[in-house]
Amino acid sequence: MTRRPDSHAPGRSAVVRRPRHSVSERPFLVIWEATRACPLACLHCRAAAQTARHPEELDGADARRVMDQVAAFGTPAPLFVITGGDPFQRADLTDLVAYGTGLGLRVAVSPSGTPTLTRENLAAVREAGAVALSLSLDGSTAERHDAFRGVPGVFDRTLDGWRAARELGLKVQVNTTVTRDSLEDLADIAELVRREGALLWSGFVLVPVGRGEQLASLTAAETEDVLHFLHDCGTVLATKTTEGHHFRRVALQRRILDAHAEQPRLGPLYTRLHERAAALGFFDGERRTARRPPMDVSSGRGFVFVSHTGEVHPSGFLPVSAGNVKNHPLSDIYRGSALFTKLRDPSLLRGRCGACEFKAVCGGSRSRAYGFTGDVLEADPYCAYEPGSFPYQQELRALTESMTR
Repeated sequence: MTRRPDSHAPGRSAVVRRPRHSVSERPFLVIWEATRACPLACLHCRAAAQTARHPEELDGADARRVMDQVAAFGTPAPLFVITGGDPFQRADLTDLVAYGTGLGLRVAVSPSGTPTLTRENLAAVREAGAVALSLSLDGSTAERHDAFRGVPGVFDRTLDGWRAARELGLKVQVNTTVTRDSLEDLADIAELVRREGALLWSGFVLVPVGRGEQLASLTAAETEDVLHFLHDCGTVLATKTTEGHHFRRVALQRRILDAHAEQPRLGPLYTRLHERAAALGFFDGERRTARRPPMDVSSGRGFVFVSHTGEVHPSGFLPVSAGNVKNHPLSDIYRGSALFTKLRDPSLLRGRCGACEFKAVCGGSRSRAYGFTGDVLEADPYCAYEPGSFPYQQELRALTESMTR
């Protein structure tokens, strides 16, 4: 196989990052679903968004109480992301951003590519204190992206909003849903993200929830190829995954294999994606001085999701509630609920995830395990790795042990 872009030499940088505080005590990331109202009809929408706001949606006072509870976790406070639906459908969004910022929270906003994604609205949330913006790009062309989002004009609005956000000083994360229909377009999307400029590119490995239940599943082998392609892209773009927790396994494996001048055995999809990216000149541009190590957080373990009605979930893609912020403090739910505590114990994992030597740093997607089996502790069906098959187990143990020092 042709030699791929090199990782940095072992020991020169972290392979996987871990929060500096105990994830059993406080989350690294809190996402609040401000509303499910959204005029788009995205094929994958976990929220099955509607055009009107829900009558039981958290009001402004409820939302401020949630932010008070997030701030109460301590310093450094979790990153607080306001998502939807389309959060710009809330008239009080700017006031809520300002309130969270006043509490010392780092606030990010994740809008949809609707007519509300204007420079004026972006400037308002920036002025209120928002530090980052998350946008979705699911196709490299208007035809591809708008077909996925269900409404014409979304692609152009997204690009316009993206450019305006960067000009306003907002950090921009671009999210791409990895579906069967988008697989062959991923290299072109990567080149578009590189060309337009983004702080981070995230590949969302689909979870069958909401409207996403109607989309065709990837195979485990295809997922593996995608994760390794995203790893390659990390030499040019800062990359991460959403619900692709085995990207951390890939990062560890590739660090060790690179030290041995070896490549993993991958499938034809990986070859096509890499060759397409090379043909586009993706790898010819300026390289990053260091890869962005993936962060070791997952459902209920450094991550918590608060729904539009206040239900607390380990992830927005895991529709099992551990309580409601209207009745119990978020900190009590996160620290003490049976659902969250068992998700933080890798010894409870079942199937191949339970037998895997990477389970403490990967653990698989608990959302996808639940979506396919109804059991949050079962194996992630999108993982192709056979436990114990990595050839350099001693070096792997040394590398993973170094992460906990």
